[in-house]
Amino acid sequence: MTEPFSDLESRRADWSRLAERSGNIFATWEWAATWWRHYGTGATPAFRACRGRDGEVFAILPLYVAARGRLRLLRFVGHGPGDVLGPICAPEDEPAAGAALARTLAERPRDRHVFLAERLPSGLIGEAIGGVVIQREANPYLDIGGATWEEFLAARSRNLRQQVRRRARKLEQSHAVSFRLCDDPARLDEDLDTLIRLHAARWGDAGAFAGANGPFHRDFARGALSAGWLRLWTLAVDDRPVAAWYGFRFAGVESFFQSGRDPDWEEHNVGFVLLTHTIRSAFEDGMARYAFLRGDEPYKDRFASGDRGLETRAVARGPVAGALLRAGVGVTNRVPALRRRLVRMVK
Repeated sequence: MTEPFSDLESRRADWSRLAERSGNIFATWEWAATWWRHYGTGATPAFRACRGRDGEVFAILPLYVAARGRLRLLRFVGHGPGDVLGPICAPEDEPAAGAALARTLAERPRDRHVFLAERLPSGLIGEAIGGVVIQREANPYLDIGGATWEEFLAARSRNLRQQVRRRARKLEQSHAVSFRLCDDPARLDEDLDTLIRLHAARWGDAGAFAGANGPFHRDFARGALSAGWLRLWTLAVDDRPVAAWYGFRFAGVESFFQSGRDPDWEEHNVGFVLLTHTIRSAFEDGMARYAFLRGDEPYKDRFASGDRGLETRAVARGPVAGALLRAGVGVTNRVPALRRRLVRMVK
């Protein structure tokens, strides 16, 4: 049974309990509430709480509708900045959550309705709702499983072991090197400024913090710091910040979201040195998993132990929506352009 609700606060306790079981920072009530403040203008809530036979809520469907024109577009709250989306539930409840999501879609009006299900973990949820897969993405992770850092390195290639040790040692031999984790609210804005500056220096102004994403992340980072989830590292060389790492520690999972580094220090591999420092910290602090999140960058494969993958699906309801979706897929089989096409249709 599913129950509609429109007030995020009314289901905060259930939402937080299920997010903890999911191990996914993007499933938290705080991520959804922050997203709603920054991106929810004009959106109509279509949230659902799913109850089992025992009466307990086993999943939240964080859905909303944009319906201002010819097309009704159903999406997950959190898209855009969020890397892993979908029903909020424990992994073992994904089959039931997928079935509940499929039933919810079947109840929607059959005319001019498209569900754009972005960045679902590959598997049973997507199979339950069907539709067209319009994008697949990597989502690698490293299961720590109680191993020590040295045990992990011993099981990797000799080349990786040498690089991990040599690059850090070489930097420390010729410079004063320090790693600092942001734990002071008074320094948060300054550390975020450093991150965003170094991110733009490496990837340009149209990076992950461009436009509305910048204020969103500043807002979420404040709450994450208060909750003890924020992991914002700065690597300084001779007191000069040269690399920054931004992620989260939630429910035993260390998640690497974004980073930045000074191009002038590229030859010193400062990004790699900081990355390995964060992985080692996750081992030493007893994390269960290090999540590299969305993207198939080669360096992730050097450390990862698995990759469940992500998929974006489009599900049409009714002949008009189906025709519009087919037209969009005919124009391009890449999700960014199709997403823009669908979003334009509801404006």
